[in-house]
Amino acid sequence: MKRLLKIIPFCLGLVALLGAGRTSLKAAEPFFFIQLSDPQFGFHAANANFEQETASFEFAVATVNRLRPAFVVITGDLVHLTGDPAQIAEYRRIVAKIDKSIPVHEVAGNHDVENVPTPETIAKYTRQFGPDRYTFKHAGLVGIVLNSTLAHSPQYALQNLAEQERWLKAELAKAKQEGARHIAVFQHHSLFLKSVDEADNYSNIPRERRIPYLALFREYGVKYVFCGHYHRNSVARDGDIEIVTTGPIGKPLGPAEERRSGLRIAIVRDDRIEHEFYDFSRLPNQVVLTPPAPAKKAAKP
Repeated sequence: MKRLLKIIPFCLGLVALLGAGRTSLKAAEPFFFIQLSDPQFGFHAANANFEQETASFEFAVATVNRLRPAFVVITGDLVHLTGDPAQIAEYRRIVAKIDKSIPVHEVAGNHDVENVPTPETIAKYTRQFGPDRYTFKHAGLVGIVLNSTLAHSPQYALQNLAEQERWLKAELAKAKQEGARHIAVFQHHSLFLKSVDEADNYSNIPRERRIPYLALFREYGVKYVFCGHYHRNSVARDGDIEIVTTGPIGKPLGPAEERRSGLRIAIVRDDRIEHEFYDFSRLPNQVVLTPPAPAKKAAKP
């Protein structure tokens, strides 16, 4: 009888353990976030004023409050003139209108830390806006925010770059060890715009750092990198890594047919992240998280 009593608790514990295992494999509830990029106060009027940026950003913020995403990421170039008090004050005034229940994650852009950053410009940014690299979490997603201007033009801040890369490896390893469903990177510059082998230019990360970053992301299971900077949209792939470049809230660039200001909505599902850019003329009334039912096959005559 005593032997039986010892076996029963063991069996109950085993059942509980197996049950817990099944629960952990259960599909997560989908949610969505909004990516805003390049509000860049002052760009439209070459720093003479920021009236157009004010109108566009207030409209974007009103949309955020109406749609109520899980969080918002603003992928850099918050202002056009680095450190300008008036532009920063206007940006802060409007971003503060986002409902306090919606977390806002800001990313440093080249206009926020200068095209060739220094330890001093980075320190000034962190005093004004917070860390230039950090991690956040939401419902199985780990977001890693990077200062991509360091990777683009590191020559005056090599120590900052080395520290960021050590930190990045540690955060990726931690996220993978903890079993993150998705690890998404948010940065200002795109690793590349069309092809992993494209030539270095103002809008992408140089190949000497692009290739190692991609290898690191692949090692730790990163499949999505959300970027801005280009002031137009581009989606490109290297294997299973998708580089998502999002057009601006502020001034759009490029050919006339590509000049669209707007925002990106990303739906995070258990096995993938779906995303679409919406220009301000076609914003959705609501975000439907339930995937559409598969189309029924027509009956054979």
